[in-house]
Amino acid sequence: MSEGYSEAPTVGLPGRVAIHGAGNPHDGHSHPHHPKLQHHFDDMGQQAEASTLGMWVFLVTEIMFFGGLFMAYIVYRHQSPEGFAEASNHLDVIWGAANTVVLIVSSLTMAMAVRAAQTSAKPKTQVGWLVATMILGAAFLGVKAIEYTDKFTHHLVPGPHFQWTGQYPKPAEQFYSLYFCMTGLHALHMVIGLGIMTVITIMAWRRQFDEHYFTPVEVTGLYWHFVDIVWIFLFPLLYLIGYHYGAH
Repeated sequence: MSEGYSEAPTVGLPGRVAIHGAGNPHDGHSHPHHPKLQHHFDDMGQQAEASTLGMWVFLVTEIMFFGGLFMAYIVYRHQSPEGFAEASNHLDVIWGAANTVVLIVSSLTMAMAVRAAQTSAKPKTQVGWLVATMILGAAFLGVKAIEYTDKFTHHLVPGPHFQWTGQYPKPAEQFYSLYFCMTGLHALHMVIGLGIMTVITIMAWRRQFDEHYFTPVEVTGLYWHFVDIVWIFLFPLLYLIGYHYGAH
């Protein structure tokens, strides 16, 4: 060996040749290295579990975030249940119910998209379910835009131009403050979800998902279902309480 030259040591078990990306060196077997496997994970299963856990932790923080708004709703509604019921009767229950149906169906199409990725379905099938989910999400936002426009037209936006001819003007303004905060934040999450879905759809079109790698679709599905579930709570709390108190 010439002076100044040293041979790099071979890493691996005695009598074995170390193979880059061979998987766990302690299991005694060689596994092909999946191109989507990150270097800090032992295998695809571990990577999927870590990603799913990360999404669940994120969703817990989102629950606490929305929980503050729900708590504010409980406090102010407790102070004036009749005022909240009166204000609720100015919301269009039909539009709210339509959006509820839209989101429930979108959860189904999202679940089908995850299933298509898990079973290595054709890219067209995966993209089809993802696009269907995005169309339903866009329809939800369109309905919400119609509702918001109606509130601006009738001066029901809290602030200096708020107008209320009913019996409880202050509780009504509190109700619509919470209405815009809660539905607006929910709509923002929907917009973010559509952005993520666009990226996922492009990846699906490029054949990046199969039975060995579908985690991005799965965690996106968890996020989408969470947004849908939040609306399931918002709909009765905002749109149906007027009927409960008999305010017409």
